[in-house]
Amino acid sequence: MKESRSPETVKEIESKTIRLFALVADDLAGATHALLSGDNDLFQILAEREQVIDDLYVEIEALANQQIAEMAVGRDDLRLLLSVLRIVPELERSHDLVVHIARYADHGLSGEMTPRLRGIVERMGSIGAEMWRNTAESWFEKDSGAAERLDERDEDLDSLHAALIAELASGKMSIPVTMDMTLVGRFFERLGDHAVNVARRVAFLAGPESTP
Repeated sequence: MKESRSPETVKEIESKTIRLFALVADDLAGATHALLSGDNDLFQILAEREQVIDDLYVEIEALANQQIAEMAVGRDDLRLLLSVLRIVPELERSHDLVVHIARYADHGLSGEMTPRLRGIVERMGSIGAEMWRNTAESWFEKDSGAAERLDERDEDLDSLHAALIAELASGKMSIPVTMDMTLVGRFFERLGDHAVNVARRVAFLAGPESTP
């Protein structure tokens, strides 16, 4: 009975995990828009979605642990389940950061940013969402070489973060805005780091035969 149920359960786990990836990527784009537009209603939507993320996280962990405990899977599926257990906490934490960014939509930052700062934030959001979409693709396709490519994009994100800090240090904005945007910049940077970390896990998922 376990043997016949296992493949479907593993597919369900993988499907739920891919949904987590999609929520992080899509909601990061939404959070950036909320921040730049001051759309507090969008923040409320993203905050409510946090419960969906938390529920998925719990479901995935429970299903994966059950499959491993019952020894109901083969070697390849076991590799997948172990990889899932390693990445879902990072996915959950990453969505927390997305919501943190959106939360600043009601701080009145949209009208206080300089044009240069707005451009930097827009670019950081775009690159961050792109990185997460690429990470999702690497996971789905078991592409062990994705981490190297994402490292390059993460360097671009780090450069933008440095530019953001420099713009904040110029003194063109009030201290409260500067403090808030310092935190927001850090959230974007950490999202890039998490995307790279998850992509590095794909090398294990892909198996030793795919390691250069």
